Amino acid sequence: MRILVCPSGFRGSISPHTAADCIQDGILRAMPTTSVRKVPMADGGEGFAYALVTATEGHICPLQILGPARTPIPSFYGVLGGKGLKTAVVEIAAAAGLSLVPFDCRNPCVTTSFGVGQLIAAALDDGVERIIVGCGDSGVSDGGVGMLQALGARFLDRDGKELPIASGGQSLLSLAKIDAGGLHPGLQAVDIEVACNWKNVLCGPLGVARVYGPQKGATPEQTELLAASLDTFALVAKQSIGVEVSNAPGSGASGGLGAAFMLLGATLRPRYEAIMQYFNIADLFDKCDLVFTAEGGIDDQTPRGKIPAEVAMRAKQHGRPVIVLAGSIGNDARVNYEVGINAYASILQRPSTLDEAIVETERLLAESAEAAMRMVVISHDQMGLVGPDDNRNCMGSGEYRRLAEAE
Repeated sequence: MRILVCPSGFRGSISPHTAADCIQDGILRAMPTTSVRKVPMADGGEGFAYALVTATEGHICPLQILGPARTPIPSFYGVLGGKGLKTAVVEIAAAAGLSLVPFDCRNPCVTTSFGVGQLIAAALDDGVERIIVGCGDSGVSDGGVGMLQALGARFLDRDGKELPIASGGQSLLSLAKIDAGGLHPGLQAVDIEVACNWKNVLCGPLGVARVYGPQKGATPEQTELLAASLDTFALVAKQSIGVEVSNAPGSGASGGLGAAFMLLGATLRPRYEAIMQYFNIADLFDKCDLVFTAEGGIDDQTPRGKIPAEVAMRAKQHGRPVIVLAGSIGNDARVNYEVGINAYASILQRPSTLDEAIVETERLLAESAEAAMRMVVISHDQMGLVGPDDNRNCMGSGEYRRLAEAE
């Protein structure tokens, strides 16, 4: 059998590359003769910059910035290797990620994207000609206003006073004007491409505040406050700059940073489409019999641009079955069957705290992959896809390790 392993990472726990290694290990414990191809899916969230830098033999540029909780933190941007335009890659998760916000500070009314702007400004000062931005795993909902402030934009209230720097999304309720005259001059000569969740919009019933605010720590009251703030931001952006961002595809990405990038003239792209180009994986599904993917959680939001659903929709076009291994199973996860996911399971083996699950993620993921593969072997044997010789190789993990050591 030929198996494609293309997981996302488990936020706050393991990277996409480590997840792929764990799944491969579990598959080979169950069936050592399997051909496994690993293509970790760095979808714009944690690990995106390192994945692209590694793939192109580029380098990482460390930098201290203002984090989402408004305290200094170490961060970085990448510079890609190879020929062509000097290209930086900025990962929003490295400057405004949810994992950077302490649990007792998780209030998206006040967290800021200011550090994202600092990374971009540093890359511009470094002379880059192109910037790739990975949207995902953010802990903010400020419409990207913090980022724009770091790049020189001014936001004025009804009295003409400037909104406080890095004050978070709640301050946008009093916004009346945007002054973009002081933006970093380097923005004039650089192309910015944003890989984002194309289905996220800024405003409305399915706007980013209402869909993702609670996941970032917002109470119901704070969620509605943020929704009203982003409505105000969209209205003022249209009046001041002439750009309609309220319902544009991708405008709600990363707490509204997609809308802010639109104001900078950036090109927004569906992140899976961008991944297909950056990691050159367009032909993967023709060369496998089964697909394993994984993510920290699967629920009714997964079809809204998350990696497991995006993988499944394309695998379905090629008639390939898809198994998803997830840290948790959330509300209405069954909707994922409609997008091409054939089976999903939680890797948890008993009731656990989040901290316990994070510590055990690698072991749990490998063992879940092994269990899933053993069930696949049984069913595929009946269908004639696994021959007798292969079936004899479905041994216990101890036997597999002895065989591997002998070889």
